[in-house]
Amino acid sequence: MPQSDVAIVGAGIVGLAHAWMAARRGKSVVVFERDHAAISASVRNFGMIWPIGQPVGERAETAFRSRDLWLELGQKKVLDVEQCGSIHLAHHEDELAVLEEFCGLAEFDVRMVKPQQVTHHHPLANPEGLQGGMASDAELRVNPRVASQRIAAWLAEQHGVEFQFETQIISVADRRLESSDGRTWTAGRIVICSGSDLKTLFPDVFAESGLRPCQLQMMRSTARSDIQAGLPHLASGLTLRHYESFRVCPTLTTLKKRIAEQTPELDQYGIHVMTSSFPDGRVILGDSHVYGADISPFSSEVIDE
Repeated sequence: MPQSDVAIVGAGIVGLAHAWMAARRGKSVVVFERDHAAISASVRNFGMIWPIGQPVGERAETAFRSRDLWLELGQKKVLDVEQCGSIHLAHHEDELAVLEEFCGLAEFDVRMVKPQQVTHHHPLANPEGLQGGMASDAELRVNPRVASQRIAAWLAEQHGVEFQFETQIISVADRRLESSDGRTWTAGRIVICSGSDLKTLFPDVFAESGLRPCQLQMMRSTARSDIQAGLPHLASGLTLRHYESFRVCPTLTTLKKRIAEQTPELDQYGIHVMTSSFPDGRVILGDSHVYGADISPFSSEVIDE
């Protein structure tokens, strides 16, 4: 029966992060992935490294530590990491008030920018009614379609991490793992990073955790000639009510009240608007958030509209 210091179930970004940290401490590591590669949430996303969204304290510190690790992967030529930054847009007075208040708190390295500065730096910023924006240099961009596979290949080659792809783990107990084809492994520590599949492997734990599956709906455009490498991420004023870092702003109450009264469907479906522009000219636009029993296997035409 093969023995490792650390066994990890799931080769998505979270599993790979655990594998990297264990391997750099000199531990022997094996990673199990039920598919030929990570194909779920680690692939289908904006590719945003987004520390600006985390509240000050442990979570922001963790986000910036994560940012440092992504930059390290870029420096090691594991994958391309764009230091693109971000701009939050304000098309309403209440959105501008939140951004100005957030800047005034000086908890993040951010600055206000005028409408003409925004539109000069990004072709996707709608100039109609634009009152200003808030710029941050901290945010990064990676290509989610290739990031997981490249990191896994690097971990195998440079750190000796063993990967067992197309291996479905069906049982974990007493430091022992069993796959669907009857093979078994043991490990000193086992880390479960299987995403929403946690409810299959540990249904009781999942039921008691309070966690809920979340479905996001996004759109990926065809290549645009006006999109170039290095463009900052864009976030609309709707985003201010989504990320916890902005909850310290009393002015957020007015913004949230307007949304709830004028466009309650945005709250119903957890919709806010962000864009991530890639060097090949394509743009990912999103997104919405539907939870638990409300999740449908089909795209929502209402959300699309």
